[in-house]
Amino acid sequence: MNRFAYQEARLVESESFVSRDRNVKIYDGDQKTEFEDGEVVLTTHRLFWGRPGEIARAAVTLCLPLSYVISLSEETTSNFFGRKTRIIMHLRPPDVSKPPGPFDTSRATHIKLSGKSGLSVEFHSALRETLNARVWEITLTNQTIIKGPLPNVNETLARIQKRTGIGGIERHLEAKAKATDENIALAFQDLSVLMAMAKDMVGLSKSISGKIREQKGEISDDETVRFKSYLLSLGIEDPVTRDNFTSNSAYFNSLAQQICEMLLDPIEELGGMMSLADVYCRVNRARGLELLSPEDLLHACEQLNGPIKLRRFPSGAMVLQLESHDDELIAIDTLEKVNAAESLAVEELANQLGISLLLAKERLLVAERLGKVCRDESVEGLRFYANLLLHRNID
Repeated sequence: MNRFAYQEARLVESESFVSRDRNVKIYDGDQKTEFEDGEVVLTTHRLFWGRPGEIARAAVTLCLPLSYVISLSEETTSNFFGRKTRIIMHLRPPDVSKPPGPFDTSRATHIKLSGKSGLSVEFHSALRETLNARVWEITLTNQTIIKGPLPNVNETLARIQKRTGIGGIERHLEAKAKATDENIALAFQDLSVLMAMAKDMVGLSKSISGKIREQKGEISDDETVRFKSYLLSLGIEDPVTRDNFTSNSAYFNSLAQQICEMLLDPIEELGGMMSLADVYCRVNRARGLELLSPEDLLHACEQLNGPIKLRRFPSGAMVLQLESHDDELIAIDTLEKVNAAESLAVEELANQLGISLLLAKERLLVAERLGKVCRDESVEGLRFYANLLLHRNID
């Protein structure tokens, strides 16, 4: 810190503004100082640090001639709020004729510049460019002063200032956007290749599944079930998309037909009912990259009029169920499960049948509405028992 001097924040002849940053504090070596939350301004010759507003008023501020800087380095620190980078400026000893400053002596041979979130990339880049240019070492003759700066000085300043200020920020954002567009275009090229390969894989899966059905006796049931799960993850060959239709009604009707074909067997395996949340997951998993929104799926399910239909329970839950699904049969089957266990909670029935808690609860509520079971709510939770009043002996 003994390289800094107190000087007015005014530009001298042949000196130009380069960049600025805010909320900057200065370290004397590794030691903190009282100079915190200030504004730092970089010129072609010097580095100014002042309290907010001091530099704009051309007040007396801290000033470091860039000729003292030997080299730059960085250090990265981490805290609760994240990571930030500090700039380390390695300095040569001060001149004997240096004006007074905040420190008369200092054992440190470097200073650090740090900010709340680290110094901006633009300021860091401008500082490095300015030090490499070393404009302050260019000796201007009287003739040069009259005619103007040397051409290489103009080029150096233009190169530095091109990367700083509002214009520099705009150019940086424009370059970043261009790079993002190129990355997106490249990603979609890869995506097109992936989609083409996915269609080939789906066709192959259908061929293999056909051979499995033809040679069912040569493959065990466990292997068949496992392989069918692999085929399910490959998806469907030609998912219905909105781009192929001119009207919403035609799109939703075709989508409903495809959903019916896709889920008929899984719903039968689950006992004739599947929650809409499970439907959403299965359908989008099978469609691969052509994902459906929840709204489109609901509209398509409302158009179902085949062996599967959409059902809304009084609780608000929605499921897809087989048209052949009979609440009376479900209630009788649920009663048998309750009698076998004397009583059942929702999670116990879900574990027995391998279905979701939502479907298990709706089965018990259906059986309750038909008078097959009755509930008992206590501190231990909700349990269902067989309705003994239906089997009471009347003398």
